[in-house]
Amino acid sequence: MNRQFSVGVFAALFAAFAFSLNFIVPFIIGDYSTFDFALVRHVVSALVGLVILFSGRETALRHLTFRNAMAATGLAFIGYVGYFLTVTGAAIFSGPVIAPAFLGLVPIVLAIIGNRRQQSLHWRFLMTPLVLVVIGLILVNGSAFTTDSLISVRSLWIGIPLALAAVGLWVWFAIANQAALAIRPDMPSDTWSALILISGGVQMLAFYPVGTAMSLVQLPELGFGWEAAGSLYLWGTSLALMATVCGVWAWNVASRTLPVALAAQLIVSETAFGVIGGLVVHARWPTMIEATGVVVLIAGVVLAIRVFYGQQVDINEAIPEPS
Repeated sequence: MNRQFSVGVFAALFAAFAFSLNFIVPFIIGDYSTFDFALVRHVVSALVGLVILFSGRETALRHLTFRNAMAATGLAFIGYVGYFLTVTGAAIFSGPVIAPAFLGLVPIVLAIIGNRRQQSLHWRFLMTPLVLVVIGLILVNGSAFTTDSLISVRSLWIGIPLALAAVGLWVWFAIANQAALAIRPDMPSDTWSALILISGGVQMLAFYPVGTAMSLVQLPELGFGWEAAGSLYLWGTSLALMATVCGVWAWNVASRTLPVALAAQLIVSETAFGVIGGLVVHARWPTMIEATGVVVLIAGVVLAIRVFYGQQVDINEAIPEPS
């Protein structure tokens, strides 16, 4: 396996692990809201982005153009603010289980659209890994639509469209981000990640008054002091560094080195990591269905890597040696 392909695969899997840490957020923020956590997390991420730009200012200054800033701002809105608002709304109206179940559609939709755009793999080779991923997602998320899970639902007519909108925004972000990097081959991944992080933090701060008016913010009521909000600050900072900063950087590396269809199937391992993390938080063993679903998901991811690597080897072997 060549080095570039290996780096891309490990970067995508690391991004999936980093993003999966979002699944434990409801269990660590106490009485504070998801918006409080997102605000702390994105502000810290923006500060880290500023540090990254400042530390490499000689290189970064060459890329701090109006066009690049606007592109990063648009991507931050799609992949951070817009995505966060739709996911939060979906969780409010359709409960905490159904929304993540619908988000499992992201890698499927992204793999299909990505392969259609890039034609990186013949469809007959792509279908088997995709089928395994679909089966795994159904097994893992099957409990989302049981009677017990539907008790907390306020309005499926609002929650499901919001969940589907979140799917659309994330797919849009992934494709648009790769396209933006493709036309900026000299753009360092850390500089591009920093621009997106800073834009996301600024936009979350700008939304703060709206969130307060909509009673989405608990910080003013519960207190900004360390005694009250210390846990929120610690967890927000930790996940900002791991899930946001490192996750975004790893995803940008994967976007540069892998076809969209493969990166999409690798990101599905986020669900497997999320299930494992949830089991650790709840201190219980998985059910037989959950365990089977995780195994099938992992099998789909491994098969996707093998298929794409085999395709890459065949292409390289077909290229004649220079005489």
